[in-house]
Amino acid sequence: MPESIDLHPYRDRAALDRLLLLIATFVQHPGIGDRDPLETDTTVEAALELVQAAMQMIAQTQGIQLPHYSIPTLRKDLVTLRRYGILSQRRYRSGYYLGTGGLTQSELRLALNALASLAKYQGDPQARQAQVQLKRRLRGLDLELDGNLFYPVREHLNRAIVATDPDEMIRRGANQDTLFHQLEVLEPAICQGQAIELVQYLNPYGRQDYATLQIYPLQLIYHDVAWYLLGERLEDGHLVIYRMNRLKNYCKILRSEGRGSDLQRQSLTLAHRLLKNGWGLFLGNPTEQKAELTEQLTFDLVKVRFYPPVSRFIVEGNYRHPHQKILLGAINPETDEPEYVDYQIKLPSRSLQEFGFWLCRYMEHVQILAPASLAQQHYAAAQTLVKRYSERNN
Repeated sequence: MPESIDLHPYRDRAALDRLLLLIATFVQHPGIGDRDPLETDTTVEAALELVQAAMQMIAQTQGIQLPHYSIPTLRKDLVTLRRYGILSQRRYRSGYYLGTGGLTQSELRLALNALASLAKYQGDPQARQAQVQLKRRLRGLDLELDGNLFYPVREHLNRAIVATDPDEMIRRGANQDTLFHQLEVLEPAICQGQAIELVQYLNPYGRQDYATLQIYPLQLIYHDVAWYLLGERLEDGHLVIYRMNRLKNYCKILRSEGRGSDLQRQSLTLAHRLLKNGWGLFLGNPTEQKAELTEQLTFDLVKVRFYPPVSRFIVEGNYRHPHQKILLGAINPETDEPEYVDYQIKLPSRSLQEFGFWLCRYMEHVQILAPASLAQQHYAAAQTLVKRYSERNN
């Protein structure tokens, strides 16, 4: 008597195509089948209808003729994916996705921490939207991990001091006419290398009320308390950084064809070389910037002496700047620590002002030894401060 043959339910080509296209749908559209929490009558069948539609689109793209399969058939396919561990056994109330989308659980938790911090403290509106979606989509996995998936193990506390989220501005009734409203235009322009036109309406360091800018946008940068836009001017290739809230709610694409990611990356590399050389975000005027990038600019040797207790924190900062040198003074036998610490660094002159601002936080515990011009500015500022307090007390 012949042995019975266990025929696989997906031995048929059409059935196998259906199963593979279902997997492709979850890969290409993570979260597909997400049911709207505001619509209480949304059914599982309605969610699977979204999956059906996405499967048909992928089939057309791949040149595969996919018949219209019923919801019960797709349910059987979901059972198969669970059987082989491609889908988890839990219910996917907020849409289907495979595994953790290319991340291990620990890597995913790390990424979610970074996203949460970006959304909460740096005020990134897109990060906030993504965080809301992921919390819903990964709710089942979070329950499996006893609620620890979104625990903020790491957090970056630097907080944006200006409004950044258009939706939040509307909710608070305090809308601001800034470039944050144009991120959907700006970010694709960065990726494609499209030339854009912007309007700068506030310049605290100059006298102008507004100016029209034409640039290749290169990157969005968060620094200290605010978001900035790094760009390259069309007129002369000058690399510049603008604060986002000082740019109007206006972003015009000048040319639909972009210059491509290779040229974007080349300019971005040059800009970050300037940032690495300098201190702060000012990249210099066109003449000195060109000289610096061609290594024809002489840097200023800056020498600063720090005294206890501040000197202890200076010694800790081994990676404060890639070109720094820290020299310890004579050891005080009573305290068993250096009487002072000398901090040396070579900086382009464009960075001296921002470096001076950094020194001011250390008040009487710092003394500038060189260059003489920076020392004189620091001394004059101290004299002005003394005079202000003296006049107030009198």
